[in-house]
Amino acid sequence: MPKSLLLLLPLAALVGIGFFAFHQYAAPDPLAGIAHANGRLEFARMDVASLYAGRVEEITVSEGQFVEAGTVLARISSQTAEAQLSEAQAGKAQLEQTVRRAQAQIEAQRQQLRTAQMEADNARQLFRDNLISQAELNTRLAQRDAARAAVQAAEAARNEAQAGVGQARAKMAQVSSVIGDLSVRAPQAGRVEYRLAEPGNVLPAGGKVVSLLNLNDASISLFLPAPTVNQIPLGSEARIKMDGLDAVFPAKVTYIASEAQFTPKFVETAEERTKLMFRVKLQIPADVAAKYQGYLKGGMTATGFVRTDSKLAWPANLQTRLPQ
Repeated sequence: MPKSLLLLLPLAALVGIGFFAFHQYAAPDPLAGIAHANGRLEFARMDVASLYAGRVEEITVSEGQFVEAGTVLARISSQTAEAQLSEAQAGKAQLEQTVRRAQAQIEAQRQQLRTAQMEADNARQLFRDNLISQAELNTRLAQRDAARAAVQAAEAARNEAQAGVGQARAKMAQVSSVIGDLSVRAPQAGRVEYRLAEPGNVLPAGGKVVSLLNLNDASISLFLPAPTVNQIPLGSEARIKMDGLDAVFPAKVTYIASEAQFTPKFVETAEERTKLMFRVKLQIPADVAAKYQGYLKGGMTATGFVRTDSKLAWPANLQTRLPQ
């Protein structure tokens, strides 16, 4: 091989290395001004509990099942509440019978009062005509007053019984409400994550029955260093890419931790996990999460992107692109 060619080979190698280095380091970074980190998709979780103590009679849902708001999740039996309802019903029936008897007594006493009033009026006329004595008139007036008092007593007894009926009805409504609350219902639509109780379990008041995921409340948490977090305003636009899903979801920064913490085990590298970082929550809009809930699953690994320069345009590969 000619010496001139041998001299050109190292030169060509240097040119190639220089060309590679130029494109590797001099070319603009497509993610310049954009912080990114990995995380896992999470849904807001709600533990649905029983208001009252009792034995679990039935769990009506399965783990992973989607439920609408108001769906019965479990039924709790309570012999105490059922006994109280039966007692209130019996008391109400008895008091209603007392009211009917009192009303009949009032009618009878009113009739006697009318008769006594007529006799008292006649006695006054007879007394004016000097046909009866003062003592006889006083007797007739006393009989009228006694009849009037009897009517008032009967009315008081009826009113007391009616008040008792009202109290019994209120007690029945209260106990019926308790029994209604023994059917534990979903406060919102969502997916059952775990059954936290099974038939036969005895729960205290506030005992948890199932955990429910709100599929409209989807987010991921990133862990970023302080210099980066300081450049991210709350409410900033963000993007989320799910691993294995050809889509870019819009998001917003809805929370930035005020204190640093060690990052969870699933975050990138052991070196990153030893650093104190700030948690940043990226929230997918509720309407988007609701529409694409079939694609979004709790625990999916994802990468979140947040601009540290709000004036910077999103690159083409981070433009919103939802599943088709």
